[in-house]
Amino acid sequence: MNRVPKSRYRLSHEGKLTWLTFGAAAPAIVVGLALLWFGDYSAKVQWTLTILVVACFLGFISSAREHIVHPLQTMSNLLAALREGDYSIRARGASADNALGEVLLEINSLGETLRLQRLGAFEATALLRTIMGEIDVAVFTFDPARRLRLVNRAGETLLGQPMDKLLGKSAQELGLDPCYDVDQDEPLALSFPGGSGRWGIRRSTFREQGLPHELLVLTDLSRTLREEERRAWQRLVRVLGHEMNNSLAPIKSLAASLESLLRRDPPPPDWQDDARSGLHSIASRADSLSRFLQAYTRLTKLPPPQKQDIDLAELMQRVADLEPRLNVKVVSGPKTTIHADAAQLEQLLINLVHNAVDAALETHGNVAIGWREQDDSVEIFVQDEGPGVMNTANLFVPFFTTKPDGSGIGLPLSRQIAEAHGGSLVLMNRRTGRGAEALLRLPR
Repeated sequence: MNRVPKSRYRLSHEGKLTWLTFGAAAPAIVVGLALLWFGDYSAKVQWTLTILVVACFLGFISSAREHIVHPLQTMSNLLAALREGDYSIRARGASADNALGEVLLEINSLGETLRLQRLGAFEATALLRTIMGEIDVAVFTFDPARRLRLVNRAGETLLGQPMDKLLGKSAQELGLDPCYDVDQDEPLALSFPGGSGRWGIRRSTFREQGLPHELLVLTDLSRTLREEERRAWQRLVRVLGHEMNNSLAPIKSLAASLESLLRRDPPPPDWQDDARSGLHSIASRADSLSRFLQAYTRLTKLPPPQKQDIDLAELMQRVADLEPRLNVKVVSGPKTTIHADAAQLEQLLINLVHNAVDAALETHGNVAIGWREQDDSVEIFVQDEGPGVMNTANLFVPFFTTKPDGSGIGLPLSRQIAEAHGGSLVLMNRRTGRGAEALLRLPR
């Protein structure tokens, strides 16, 4: 004998409510009909009242069922529309004076909220697509298997194929696999069907449908680097030309004067003194030009730092003792040991202290040097009570100097040393008091 599944005998929600309503009214109807049919009434009255009672009973049950089922069906249709993404359907007749009306009002409010959110998402997506299509950097997205899922117009041009032929290919097939094996801070030389050169690499991750995806951005640095190289060469040629002209012009003039002196017949009585003086001036200018070129060579050929543990307090005191013109005050900080090149760091601090003393002597001020610890770095400061810094834009430009006998390489060389150690160097006017302050930050 086949067993019927239990679910066939389960009543629906509206069926349960119907039977509950029937059960609530049935005792009164049974009692009333019993009194009617067993009482002393005529058959006409009995049948008339029986039909009236049964009709009213069935009519009220049907009405109650309709008032229960119709709102539930309405809410079901509204929720189904929201699930399908149709946010334009609204429940009519919803009011806040009853519980059912409040439910319908909340569903209407939910539909309006979802409509506004979808509109905002569509607008943001349209804006994003427009931006991705107009920017001149190549943007690629890859799934966890590193297969291409999205590419913008610049990426299509770079790879030389339309999007429909690129999607689904692996990073290795597209020639983008080397982008995942290099440091993001260094340009990468790559060749593609749509162009070649040096590229800036940026990688990040995001999640789509719960799965991690990778975003790859390629920026063509060739034009920018060429422009920067051209500007650097222009600055270098301008500086070298200026310094060489300053030395060669007087040498040329003195050589012409000596040639004219030697051609005179007979020579003047003091021609030997004039020749000796002219040759001395030529040698002096040649020596000055030689020192300038040596300084430039020193700036461009800084050796990599040979790092070792250095006691910062001892280094500060040693640098302060090396300055003979002024008593440099050492502001003690916490006991700190840093890993750095002792010779290069000492040279950096000597340059900073020397500049600070030069400034302080102009106003008869003082100089202080010290250090303090930050979260992940050590900050060394050199403070002076001089006139302050007037032009901060050119402080670290090679060969720029405001001193009559300055070379213009002290601060550029100091910054180069700081950056070689993974740190930074800034020079600014002091916020409190007169003078300037140099701040050197080094990793701990």
